[in-house]
Amino acid sequence: MHSTLLEELMENGFVVIEDFLTSEETEELYKAGRTLCMEAPKSDRIIFSTVNSEKQQSKESYFLESGNKVRYFFEEGAIGENGELLVDPMCALNKVGHALHVENDTFKKITFSNRIKEICWQLNYRKPAVCQSMYIYKHPGIGGEVIAHQDAWFLHTEPSTAIGFWFALEDTTLQNGCLQFIKGSHKSGVHRRFMRNPDVTDQEFLLYDRPAPIYPTSNFIPVTVKKGTCIIIHGQVVHKSDHNRSTKSRHAYTFHVIETDNTIYSEANWLQPPKDEPFPLLYERKD
Repeated sequence: MHSTLLEELMENGFVVIEDFLTSEETEELYKAGRTLCMEAPKSDRIIFSTVNSEKQQSKESYFLESGNKVRYFFEEGAIGENGELLVDPMCALNKVGHALHVENDTFKKITFSNRIKEICWQLNYRKPAVCQSMYIYKHPGIGGEVIAHQDAWFLHTEPSTAIGFWFALEDTTLQNGCLQFIKGSHKSGVHRRFMRNPDVTDQEFLLYDRPAPIYPTSNFIPVTVKKGTCIIIHGQVVHKSDHNRSTKSRHAYTFHVIETDNTIYSEANWLQPPKDEPFPLLYERKD
């Protein structure tokens, strides 16, 4: 007997759906990601790093104000001391976010497709909204590590409802930084929070509420997938991706969904919708 989507997500903390995207859709998203590289700013380049976040985006209003915009974040190894590019512009970005699902028709089409709505329906969401989206590049050689984390650190709701949709636009391998999960780790609560600093006089806009948990490397299961695969990620499952040590990139598109019915979205989250622009809904159940 096959387990349902909800049962598998609640058991493991993630679900792998192969061939979710057609080859045409995968190529269309990939090309859109390449186009974003050409549209990246030529000056005032902002670096994104989960390893050195205290030095980088935590002080940047550019990051804080990206919830309803398309903004560009560069790899640490791509920018010199004076802001000059050290690599080919097509290989310089870490990611683009966080409103591609609203501002770019190619990403909007996939994000709000009936297939996505059907998955949320099967997971019993009543009034799901898309709160953020990102195109992630993971370029050869400089594609940075993403530290072990739970998405609920960043997208905290009461009760916890965040889920991620992650689409491989290229084959993922252990060498190019595939996703790695601690199966079942979503059952142990939220381990940490990444929050807006309540002290408005402090130069640090964002901070963690406690030290980083220690997750044994041996607990992680690498999940290598073919392009076109969708991975559904529970908001509390611990996952990471390593530095890209290969000669091949690992492009991906990802977005996050939260429940808005009888759910409180934390005012301390870094990502806040403008008062006149609530997170766009996928649907609203009336039954």
